[in-house]
Amino acid sequence: MNKERILANLGIAIEAVFANRMRSVLTALGIIFGVAAVIAMLAIGNGAQQEILEQIKLVGVNNIIIEPIVEQTEENLAEEENGAKEKKKFSPGLTLGDKESILESIPGVETISPEILLETYIIKNGIRRSAKLVGVEPSYFDIFNFTLAEGKMFNESQLDKGEAVCIIGKSIKAKFFPSENPVGKMLKCGPNWLKVIGVLDERYISESSISKLGIRDYNMDVYTPLQTVLVRYKNRAMLTQEMIQGANRGSSGMVFFGGGGSSSSNDDQQSTKNYHQLDRLVVQVAETEKLNPTADVIVRMLERKHNQVVDYEIEIPELLLKQQQRTNDIFSYVLGAIAGISLIVGGIGIMNIMLASVLERIKEIGLRLSIGAKKTDIINQFMFESMMISISGGFIGILLGVIMASAVSRFAEIPTVISFGSILISFGVATAIGLIFGIAPARKAAMQDPITSLRYE
Repeated sequence: MNKERILANLGIAIEAVFANRMRSVLTALGIIFGVAAVIAMLAIGNGAQQEILEQIKLVGVNNIIIEPIVEQTEENLAEEENGAKEKKKFSPGLTLGDKESILESIPGVETISPEILLETYIIKNGIRRSAKLVGVEPSYFDIFNFTLAEGKMFNESQLDKGEAVCIIGKSIKAKFFPSENPVGKMLKCGPNWLKVIGVLDERYISESSISKLGIRDYNMDVYTPLQTVLVRYKNRAMLTQEMIQGANRGSSGMVFFGGGGSSSSNDDQQSTKNYHQLDRLVVQVAETEKLNPTADVIVRMLERKHNQVVDYEIEIPELLLKQQQRTNDIFSYVLGAIAGISLIVGGIGIMNIMLASVLERIKEIGLRLSIGAKKTDIINQFMFESMMISISGGFIGILLGVIMASAVSRFAEIPTVISFGSILISFGVATAIGLIFGIAPARKAAMQDPITSLRYE
């Protein structure tokens, strides 16, 4: 019997909602836009968070990045004319010795990846393309979460002897080996032929990551053992007669280990030469809490080894990204709260219209009560009407929110991620609001007196 009464009350509520379609739609607008706003804002926040996580994967976890700075000279011409020019201190630059010192002296360091980056070109089957040759050790692939799609990693013999082997990125394979397996094939990189022993899995990198983090397209790189670069290509730590003569001709006490080529007596050109043996050192620390203390110790160590010459810079990208993530989270919470307020406003709108509707439907309420309806039936009827408006508004709001999030991603080029959780939360809140804000109108309708109500006929 109770089930039949509930179904009957539900049917009456549905008829009442459809009998006043325009009013029901206008009443549901607050819920529709509230749900849509919540879904769109959470999608933007989730997109920003996912982008941060992807960027952390790209720069590695718990990493300290040390990069060289080619020191720019500043001289006083008057002092130079008077012979009072001060000699600059000698610095060997960023070298493999720095790597060994950090690894041996600083506790908590898991591994270090030295890198040498050379601008070169690739030639294969009459095709020539500019590319980057990266001299690395196997730790590089572990730190930055690279995996092999084909082939194998460098072995100890190849690393120690500097053999002419390489691992290529996915785009290099697609460009130079479109219809064949590149493993075992030869590829000319600059003046040397290298044997391809492996192919890396494709690494997707967004344009925002490239611009914000200064990350290059790893898929277009050629990787070779560090010793191969030092032996077969360029070792900036090696002094040549030409470099010594150039340093003696120059007025600075700094010795610039250029990478070969003709020397110049022009001071500006001389000062911009890269004398660092390494182009980057990536230090991986065991615990996130030790990133800042370890970086401080590294700074003091490098100051001593480089004779107080600050020709390097140190960054901790993960901490910077996590700070950005916290800022994005706060922004998302604020936007979500604002969107949530619109849901509450929508609930107030439902309550307001339903209260007004009670006064308009006194005749209907009085008639139902006079023919035997209970107060609980009247409460159920109005509660059903309120929930139907909020639930239908929730469904429409979900559709609108998905459209809004897609539009933001497409036209504003802001990454968005729509999660099932955000849809469930927004819809659940909309339903709860319909239930909560429908109580007062339902109770007021149930309190109507049949005799007093029939006087309005």
